[in-house]
Amino acid sequence: MARIVGVDLPREKRIDIALSYLYGIGRSGAGRILAQAGVDPAIRTKNLSEVQITKISSIVTRSYKVEGDLKREISQNIKRLIDIGSYRGLRHRRGLPVRGQRTHTNARTRKGPRRMVGGGGPKKPAAAPAPAKAS
Repeated sequence: MARIVGVDLPREKRIDIALSYLYGIGRSGAGRILAQAGVDPAIRTKNLSEVQITKISSIVTRSYKVEGDLKREISQNIKRLIDIGSYRGLRHRRGLPVRGQRTHTNARTRKGPRRMVGGGGPKKPAAAPAPAKAS
């Protein structure tokens, strides 16, 4: 099993696809890494030799910020925007779209499920009176 930067790559997939399982590496980045390492992109992960895995791993660690380091940097950037009170920071704080999308309709991914305003929604049926007991 090929393990690069603490992530197990899927064994049955082509290596150019499997490298995109690393957070921060996409399809084009994977192609550049494989070209630098001199590895055929069509080869399956399970067929890689130890030398090839070592080459790929060294290129990734040297040239790319991936996984935890990248996630930490992104969260620090968002925290900085919130702290300085920028418009983008306010949008992040409120959970609204940050890049200028419309919010009158759509934006459900950022805003979450619709919340009822006022007395909307289905009415509950009135409770039936309890039957009188015969003594």
